[in-house]
Amino acid sequence: MTFQKADLQNGLTVIGELNPDARSMAAGYFVRTGSRDETPEINGASHFLEHMMFKGTERRTPEDVNREFDDMGAQYNAFTSEENTVYYGAVLPEHQEHVIDLLTDMMRPALRESDFDLERNVILEEIAMYQDRPRFSVFDYARQAFYPGHPLGFSVLGTAESIGKLQREQMYAYWSRRYASSNLFLALTGNYDWERAVRQVKHLTGHWRPVEASRDLCAPAGAATVRVIQNEKFQQAHLAFVFPGVAAQSEERFAAEVVAEAIGAADGSRFYWKLIEPGRAETARLYHSEEDGAGQFFVYAACSPASAQEIADAVREVLAEAMDKGLTADEIERARRKIAAGMVLEGETPFGRLLHVGFDWQYRRALKPLSEVVDRILAVTPAEVEALLARRPFAAGALVALGPITELR
Repeated sequence: MTFQKADLQNGLTVIGELNPDARSMAAGYFVRTGSRDETPEINGASHFLEHMMFKGTERRTPEDVNREFDDMGAQYNAFTSEENTVYYGAVLPEHQEHVIDLLTDMMRPALRESDFDLERNVILEEIAMYQDRPRFSVFDYARQAFYPGHPLGFSVLGTAESIGKLQREQMYAYWSRRYASSNLFLALTGNYDWERAVRQVKHLTGHWRPVEASRDLCAPAGAATVRVIQNEKFQQAHLAFVFPGVAAQSEERFAAEVVAEAIGAADGSRFYWKLIEPGRAETARLYHSEEDGAGQFFVYAACSPASAQEIADAVREVLAEAMDKGLTADEIERARRKIAAGMVLEGETPFGRLLHVGFDWQYRRALKPLSEVVDRILAVTPAEVEALLARRPFAAGALVALGPITELR
């Protein structure tokens, strides 16, 4: 593998992980923007804008955008999170120039008023749909409870009220700031022609200009609270805990991943043996989410309404035991191997490597080969895990319960 980087005069950076043995290549624009960068008045603008980026440019109609991806045989998509919006496509190497041209053109969308009004209805339908999917909506409620009034607690989709009131001019102003050349970069992975790519991007983006796009990195400590959202149309109780985690820039993130895997993986974890295998809960998982200057541990559990309090207490007991007594050497070893294996399997294609390469650069301005990251995971020590748990990260957090229940402690 060879890493490459070019800093263009307009503030845009192009990075690449070249693998000449690969039989495909992937390209993606990583925009440092998400719901965390919004205000309550424009909450949901980042995700709404992601939809609008597929609605055509000065050179392309919406039909052209989708048809050209399909004509290349591309695997393509986009997503918006709390902190990032990413647009990507994976193609055979002979389509490198075309996919870069298309993705770059999309970064300067037409934002037509007619498309804006139509897509608003699509977003409102999506919000309503997710309200009927408790496995997803409960996490929104939990983040809001943990970060009350703070952008880290904003919903990626926004609210029906904020989307209903959002104006095209507000979206244009947001796009002008957040999609400036200094606030996004292009990542390439796989078998590509580096010199040709850089020349092309220089030509296509020569008129782009950098703009200051700051982000508030002051994350609140998080609220310790319990909230019950009664909804009789759901058959199960859905529980979501949020606890303080580790920032994406911290070396402790590796230990945090091991802790989450050992305690809350889908199988073979403490949650599995204590809650799933005995049939006490349908689902019980622990995740770690690393973010810009912040991080969270999330627990999700689904169970019968009558068992909600029992499961909430059991989750707390498992987490307390981990903080009090730590993890065994065998648990740590198994967790390390499972994480490492998953990373290797996912990284076997340029498409699979793109997000890892992109987020390494986004959060840490680092370009590291997969082997180095895997070695670091496998090198997580019991002492590192013990140090993380000694801070008692699960001692206080937010719990939200959604479903046909009326109370929870």
